[in-house]
Parts: sequence; C-alpha cells; structure tokens
Amino acid sequence: MNKILETINKPQELKKLSIDQMKLLAEEIRQLLICSVSKTGGHLAPNLGVVEITLAIHKIFKSPVDKIVWDVGHQAYVHKILTGRRRDFHTLRQFGGISGFPKPCESEHDSFGTGHSSTSISAALGMALARDIVGEKHNVLAVIGDGSLTGGQAYEALNHAGHTGTNMIVILNDNEMSIAKNVGAMSEYLSKMRTEPKYKKVKKDIDFLLRRIPAIGDHVARTVERLKDSLRYLFVPGMLFEELGFNYIGPIDGHNLEILTEVLEKAKDMQGPILIHVLTCKGKGYQPAECNPGKFHGVGPYCIESGEVIKNGDKPTYTGIFGNTLVELAKQDSSIVAITAAMPEGTGLKKFATEFPKRFFDVGIAEQNAVTVAAGMAIQGMKPVVALYSTFGQRAYDQILHDVCLQKLPVVFALDRAGIVGEDGPTHHGVFDYSYLRHIPNLVMMAPKDENELRHMLYTAVNLNCPVAIRYPRGSGLGVSIDQPVQKLAIGDAEQLKNGSDIVFLAVGVMVESCQKASEILAAQGIQSGVVNARFIKPLDEQMIKRLSRDVGMIVTVEDNILAGGFGSAVLEYINDQQLHWVKMLRLGFPDKFIEHGSREQLLEKYGLTAEGIAESVSSFVKKFGAR
Repeated sequence: MNKILETINKPQELKKLSIDQMKLLAEEIRQLLICSVSKTGGHLAPNLGVVEITLAIHKIFKSPVDKIVWDVGHQAYVHKILTGRRRDFHTLRQFGGISGFPKPCESEHDSFGTGHSSTSISAALGMALARDIVGEKHNVLAVIGDGSLTGGQAYEALNHAGHTGTNMIVILNDNEMSIAKNVGAMSEYLSKMRTEPKYKKVKKDIDFLLRRIPAIGDHVARTVERLKDSLRYLFVPGMLFEELGFNYIGPIDGHNLEILTEVLEKAKDMQGPILIHVLTCKGKGYQPAECNPGKFHGVGPYCIESGEVIKNGDKPTYTGIFGNTLVELAKQDSSIVAITAAMPEGTGLKKFATEFPKRFFDVGIAEQNAVTVAAGMAIQGMKPVVALYSTFGQRAYDQILHDVCLQKLPVVFALDRAGIVGEDGPTHHGVFDYSYLRHIPNLVMMAPKDENELRHMLYTAVNLNCPVAIRYPRGSGLGVSIDQPVQKLAIGDAEQLKNGSDIVFLAVGVMVESCQKASEILAAQGIQSGVVNARFIKPLDEQMIKRLSRDVGMIVTVEDNILAGGFGSAVLEYINDQQLHWVKMLRLGFPDKFIEHGSREQLLEKYGLTAEGIAESVSSFVKKFGAR
C-alpha cells in the first residue's frame, strides 16, 4: 500500500526521490490522512490541500536547520508524517498521543508552536532577525493560509518584515481560488522569470543605462518606473506585497510538484523577504471534502465511503441551541445583530446569516476588529451579539475591556467551546475566560447549567443595557426539556437545587450536573451535601453565599476553569472581605498549568472533575476538617 511512504522516516530522505516518486508519495499520504482522520477526527480538508506544498518544502529545505512555521498549525499533519511521526500518526489528538498542532516539545522539526492564526510571519521574522544577529545562514519560512491572512497581525508582520529587508520566505496557501489554466500558465511564466537572477540583473542594468542619458536620464528612468508599476498593478497580482517590501512570486499551482520545487529552489537563494503565492484546493483528493471543505475543515470521526460524520447522540448541542434561540429573538427585535470571526458554522450563526443577511457580519479571523465593530454598532443603538470560541476571545481582551466595558456598551459575548474542548488541546481549551473576564468592571458574566438555561441567559443578555458574557461548552446538552417562552433572569441570583447540612456545592456551568451526581455518591457515605447552581460568575449572589456560610459553614466551589482568578477565587475573595472566618472552603477546578489534549472525559477524570473525582475530594476534605 504505502510502499514509498514506509521508507520516509525523516525529511532528508525525500531528496533522493524523483518528481514521479513524489507524486506517488503524495497519493499515499492522502490515503493515510483520509483513513487515520476518519478514526481520530481532526482537520482533514486543510491538510489534504497542502500535501504537495509540504513535500516540496521538505525536499528543498533542510529541517530542522531551516525553520518552518505553520499557520494555522492545523495544516501541519503532513509535516508531522514526514518528520518522524508517521508510525504514531494513529495517535493524533488522542490522550497521550501526538498533538494536532506543531509542538516544539514534541519534535525538533516543530520550530514554533501555532494553534491560533496569523502569528507565523511575526514568529518567522523574529527567528530570522535572531539568525542575523548571531551570523547564521539558515532559511526561515512561514506557511500561512486557510484564512490566516485575514488577521491583522499578519499585515503588521508583513509591514515590519518588508521594512527590515531580512531574508525570509512567506508561502501564502490560498485555497479560496480555483486554478484556471490560462492564468496558471501566465503566472508560472512570471514566477520563473522573477526567480531568474538574469531578470534582476537586466532590470538593474536598464535602470543604470537610462539614468546615464544626459540631462533627461533621471526623468526617463522615473517615467519608465511609473509606467512599469502601472502595468504591474493592472496585470500582476500581489502588488500589495511588493509595496510592503516583498518580492512577490505567483500565483502558482500548489499541486504541481515540478513548479513548486523549481520555485522554492530558486527562492531560497534570493535576497530579502519573498512571498510565494500558491493556489490549492482544500480537501484535494477526497471528494466529500472537496465538495464540502467547511464540513471537513475540522471534523469528528466519519465514514470514508459516504463522508458522513459518525454522531454520538441526538441531543441538541449548546451551539445549536444558541443559534436557534438567537434567530427567535432576532425575529422579535430588529436591533439584534450577530458578528463572528470566520466561524459562522462553528458558532451556530449559519441560520442567522441565512435569515438575516443584512444583520450578520463575518469579519474574518480578526477578533479585535469584531469586538470594536460591535462596540461601534452598540453605541448607535444596536444589540450586537459577538459569537467566538472562548480561546479566541483571549485575542480581543483589550477591545473587550477598553472599547466595550469601559463605555458600558450593551455587547453580548457568546463564548462557545468554554472549558475543556478535548482533542485540540491547550491552544483551544477555554479554561481561562472566568479569569480574564471577571475582573473587568461593568461586565456581567453567566454560565448555564444546561441548554434550557442558556436560552434564558441569552434572552436576559440582549435585554440588559450593559456588556454581558455567556460561556458554554462544546458538544451536546443534557437533553432537558425546553421552556417556552424564554424568561429574564434576575441578575446575580443563584439557584438552590438541593439542601444539605454538612457541606454545600457552589457550582457553575456544566459542573452543576457533576456536583448533583457527586452529592448522591456522598449521600451513600453519610455526607449530606447541598447543591447550588451559581449561574452568575459576576455579580455573585452575595446573600446566598452569606446564608450558606451561616447555615452550613463548608463550601465547595466547582468550575471547569483554571483555579487562578476563577469563580472559586471570586467566592473566596468575598468570604475574606466579609470576614466570614469560620467558613471552611474547598476550590475544585484546573491547576495552574496548560491542560494537554485528550477527550473531555479523560481530562476531567485526570484532574478530578468527574462526579466520582469530586465526591472523593469532598469526602477527604470532610474527613480532614470535619463536618459542621
């Protein structure tokens, strides 16, 4: 089956292969990707599109001496296969297995960790400048694509790199365009011409001769230069990059190994920053992914023959409930608008975009812009709902604080994929949002215990005249019944679900259900525990906490956030400020570390946040300090 692939255990072994052999290898790699990701899940379509690019890079350059930065890192699967991780590829994104993103501690070939987008050019520039300082000569490449060039940081880095003039190569993987034969042939010709040393020498010589013409030489040279630039603006793509100081090459066919290797071979000896524009087909080689690249961008396990995703159940997802509820509310309130950062499907806004196309805005991978656009709309009387993954909300911290909360603008932040997201790992876990948001003045923050409560929270949020954040997890809800109609919640009011005389759980979000189950386990041990659904991270239900401190005296906070600065910290701060010195308190959550990848169940078990783990921690706590 994989006769050639089985002989490739390090990238240097590609150098002995012919182009024809590399073409066969490309097909073997695609089959491995399709088969393996069908079992593990992952980012299939982006990786099917970069097979030839990756092969060409590793054939021409010398990793790890030459540095390669992948952006977004989810397009680095082929790179992993070619750099010694083929035999472990079946463990991709599995607990204890290899990461779905570049990870320097995993391999010396992963020169920089990339999980969020638009960072590669900045990182590669920094590496190139460091190389120059110490007098080394290796190459530095940034492979950017899959939407990453919509992020503002990429343009900041392009501007800086062009200003420095240092030697580095940026490969733009453009998978949004088709490759037309006539355009492709011309662009390949232009690419060959631009990489020829003779071309640059002739340009220089002509300019020198023109300027030697007596009296009018400089004027003629400037006129020719202006005419040349005008023609290039008309006929040559990529003038933006040239204006930023890059030598632009392309666009070229990203699936043509001959042209890819030829261009890279010549580009590595060129001086200054170079941008190579490569056109690829996302999902190349697997018909379902080619026809629906969005579905296979990040996909769970699927049936190879049909392309159908294998579902784990029929319960509605939090994402789906959010999207449907927002549509319901928007039908009744024309001031509601929705904004996302290149995630209309992932955040559940696809239905909203269809129903209200003039009230839906996808800003690309530009979370900072998304938040400030929302602020501008809010100050003009609209009710913007900004739907982001929790981990990507981190990228817009200053805009949330300065542009929204400082001005107390009614922007709703719908933070999906909060808590543990599973196999995508530390770059994508949403375990920091309580900590990076709860200290911001004017912000109300909520977390629902189930999908029904999410609906009420969203209705409450769009009808508050202040900033609101609602965070909720990835995946299916509990399958609870849905109340009709939606109701407005009293701000800051917690919900007592169960009384207990020995100890009380003060839980938030999806941890409420785990605490209810833990309470049953503890009851079998003779420990009577109450359960409170906190609902609000900010403001806290201070009267509830004071009453529980008086009536029970032992409190356990449980959250799927890091403990540092999280919900438990907020409760502890209040208890300390009120001098409730008799209260014994246990905080359960994630420790001060980046949580590795693995399934949600595996990670909750490891960190003691399953019902059984919570019950065990509480039982030990009660035995140590004694029930009141």
